Amino acid sequence: MKNIPIRFAVAALFCSLLACAASAQMGRFSAPHVMGFWNPVVGAGAVYTVQPAKGDKTEMQIAIVGKEQVDGKDAYWYEMSFNQGSGQMIMKSLMVLNGSDTHVSRMIMQMPGRPPMEMPMQMMHQDRATQPADVRSDAEDLGSDTITVPAGTFTCQHYRTKNGGGEVWVSQKISPYGLVKSKSNDTSMELTKVVTGAKDQITGTPQPFNPQGFMQQQQQSPNQ
Repeated sequence: MKNIPIRFAVAALFCSLLACAASAQMGRFSAPHVMGFWNPVVGAGAVYTVQPAKGDKTEMQIAIVGKEQVDGKDAYWYEMSFNQGSGQMIMKSLMVLNGSDTHVSRMIMQMPGRPPMEMPMQMMHQDRATQPADVRSDAEDLGSDTITVPAGTFTCQHYRTKNGGGEVWVSQKISPYGLVKSKSNDTSMELTKVVTGAKDQITGTPQPFNPQGFMQQQQQSPNQ
């Protein structure tokens, strides 16, 4: 361990803490990777039924709840929330379009019954801080489909990812990722509701991430 740079050791500790948080707060559910195309509209969002290949079905909302400038570029607050275990888990990321990828500039997390925490982005793995802005750029176009999901009937473009990651049905009418339905070996998702007038659900002033305090909160959390 002595030859490993300190920053990597700290990053490993941080990721381990996040894994503990996810396990404690979300049970067997982990937030899925949402495939689609970046289509941010402030106040717009969508609610999905998420069915992991292993685990229980749950409901998740994603929405755009704000807009800022980051280095002269438009950046949008992308908020993901779901109920699991002891209450609602909320994660909010400030997303910047950077070429063909979206990049996370800031991230705030709020666990049930706890004040929000701002995550130190320098410790995040690169593959978690960026993701493709448009799944269609590396997918096979299977044509137009009219599909019915709990939110209604939509005319969608149907794509299959070339890397075998899955299939998606997308529509320009849906924000923030155009997703109406997706399926992969790991998870399937269906649109259950189109959201308008979405507001930030984070309450309180975000505090800097404190590893020691974070672990103490986990140990004191009820129903775990």
